[in-house]
Amino acid sequence: MIFERVVVVVMTCSLTAGIAWGADDLQKRAQGMFKPVPRVAPAFAGNKATPVKLQLGKMLYFDPRLSASNLISCNTCHNVGLGGGDLQETSVGHGWQKGPRNAPTVLNAVFNIAQFWDGRAKDLMEQAKGPVQASVEMNNKPERVVMTLKSIPVYVKLFAKAFPGQKEPVTFDNMARAIEVFEATLLTPDGPFDRYLKGDRKALTAKEQEGLRLFMDKGCGACHNGVNVGGGGYFPFGVVEKPAGEIRPVADTGRFKVTHTASDEYVFRDPPLRNVDLTPPYFHSGKVWKLNEAVAIMGSSQLGIRLNDEEVGNIVAFLGTLTGRQPKVVYPILPPNSSTTPQPLLQ
Repeated sequence: MIFERVVVVVMTCSLTAGIAWGADDLQKRAQGMFKPVPRVAPAFAGNKATPVKLQLGKMLYFDPRLSASNLISCNTCHNVGLGGGDLQETSVGHGWQKGPRNAPTVLNAVFNIAQFWDGRAKDLMEQAKGPVQASVEMNNKPERVVMTLKSIPVYVKLFAKAFPGQKEPVTFDNMARAIEVFEATLLTPDGPFDRYLKGDRKALTAKEQEGLRLFMDKGCGACHNGVNVGGGGYFPFGVVEKPAGEIRPVADTGRFKVTHTASDEYVFRDPPLRNVDLTPPYFHSGKVWKLNEAVAIMGSSQLGIRLNDEEVGNIVAFLGTLTGRQPKVVYPILPPNSSTTPQPLLQ
């Protein structure tokens, strides 16, 4: 009798689990919360992408002469061969200065609600102008950038073709517009999770699917959703439990420095998780190098839960499926200086 009761209980549980699975279709739930990375860059209002503008933007992205020292390019801190980051806690800038925050990836950044950890740049064009002028990064000035670009005949011709009809096509804003067009092409489609979202159930292993389920059921998807699996909103870091001081430095109050609103203290734009396996270290402080540790910290600080090792491992396995096809970028041959090109400033 006892054995029969056990069999009945097991069969009932199995039937219940089957019903639950049918009602809770993992793939359909995921399709409602996330979207695959498209293969084509989105269009910009007022900044039409053209082949020559894309060519110019690519050259400028890799050109260290946008920096005062002639040593630092956009690619220095946002290396397209390293998942769009630089594998540093915080980036090294002009005069070996260390920046205050970890460099976010440039890959798929076009899908973020805004740029930088605090969202102070509304789009990629505005973002492109920031590091060029930041004293701890490229330490340059708009007028000196324009002077440099105008001293290089090839750039003068490319700007004229990229921005036809303009009396003065070589401008600081047009530099940023060209870089924006190039950065928008740095997409990573066709990863395992993209194929899963498009209907291929076999694109994820059982372990990865369990990680996806945990990711949604535990609440991670409340902030990390959409095309970029994040990057779509602003949230306090330390909702339930304040992270350790070195992970969330007291002096960095996040979005508060932009809005000066008390409720924005320690609020940051949620990081997109696409290609996250390629971009350690983690968090704005860059103090956490292991993805499993970052996942555990997020569970306790944001959700108030203690994820066990198996749960963390499954979620990390799922996060690995967010690595997409990396953009193949051929390093451009940059035009030479002329006799009027400003010399580098090393101080």
